[in-house]
Amino acid sequence: MKVASLSLNRYDFAVYAAFVGYSICSLVIPMALVQIGNSLNFPLDHGGMSIGGTLQIARSTAIVVSLLACGFLAGRIGKRYSMALAMFLSGGGIFLCAFAPSYWSLFLILAVAGLGEGICEGLATPFVQDLHPANPERYVNIAHSFWSVGIAVCVLGAGALLTIGVHWRFILAICGLIALASVPLFLWRESPRNRYPEQNSNLSWRRILPEYLRIIRSFHFWLYCAGMFMGAGAEFCLTFWAASYLQLTFGATAWVAGLGTAAIAFGMFLGRTFFGMIARENNLRKILLAASLGMIPVSLALALISPAFFSSRPLLFSVLMVLLFLCGIGIAPYWPTLQVYGVNRLPELDSTLLYIFFSATGIPGCGFFTWLIGVLGDRFQLRGAFFLIPVTLIGYASVLFVEKHIPKSSPRSMT
Repeated sequence: MKVASLSLNRYDFAVYAAFVGYSICSLVIPMALVQIGNSLNFPLDHGGMSIGGTLQIARSTAIVVSLLACGFLAGRIGKRYSMALAMFLSGGGIFLCAFAPSYWSLFLILAVAGLGEGICEGLATPFVQDLHPANPERYVNIAHSFWSVGIAVCVLGAGALLTIGVHWRFILAICGLIALASVPLFLWRESPRNRYPEQNSNLSWRRILPEYLRIIRSFHFWLYCAGMFMGAGAEFCLTFWAASYLQLTFGATAWVAGLGTAAIAFGMFLGRTFFGMIARENNLRKILLAASLGMIPVSLALALISPAFFSSRPLLFSVLMVLLFLCGIGIAPYWPTLQVYGVNRLPELDSTLLYIFFSATGIPGCGFFTWLIGVLGDRFQLRGAFFLIPVTLIGYASVLFVEKHIPKSSPRSMT
């Protein structure tokens, strides 16, 4: 199959940098969670897993709030300035987390970072869609693959620094500065030949409320929201808890734990890049189903694996890395591809609002399942809690099966 070449401009690279910074800010806390817990008096191996998981609740709540407001923000100041503000809040929030003196101060500062992450989450995908309205499914998947690049940068860098004894506060400060570095890419002066195709709609409640009502009355909309919720649980449970799982269950060092999360990130990057290259309007559902069904046995193996099965620790960790890599490929299309698929299947509804609403239901999935794994981990240890991941995958696949058998109008043309 011949693959068309990509047409990229300055703002493609700006949003790539934003995804890298966003993912670094999202993952540095879970990457250093064991050390943060020991420092701020909630050690994970002494009943602190649920408390650690609750940190994601603060972030998720702030993300949802700013997600629901970012459409109005973009209507007032434009998507380009909104993305700059998003990265300023995200990077600045994580930078300030480095100076948090207690758990509750960290909890509150993370909410500030979450406000920026919510704006980025809500507007990054329509930002790319505005750049490439003819075939956004390819460019959206490729842009989202840079989330995985940020994961790899974060976990490998943070893992190495933690292993040699660098304090987690220094690592958080560095990650915040990296995210802040993406702000000028959106604010740099434009040239007549290189302008962002801004949609200058001034959104008001009078105009937007009827659109909200049309969306929430759609049964298919709620199906796709359920899929986003379950898929987000599978994805973020892995990326948030993988490092702690390797350290607490298998005695891995912070560096090896970082390699495990990097294996997920590498799989996600390859998966999203590949799926982005082959994605077409008529095969998105097949991609989603194949990925979710294929990942169920892999995630079960990850929960069942035990050191007793292996004659040496290098062999054990090699198998763990392979499983995590395959999990990364499996979760790669969940978020971006389901969003595009849902927008295609609801052509009568506003696409930007749909992207925002889909993200606004996916983010609570991240927070809820991350917290639930922590609660289950305190009760059954993380090995038992990881069985929650295949459960979310089964729920995700069930949504796709149900959706297929409910009649729906033809998707709108992407050309």
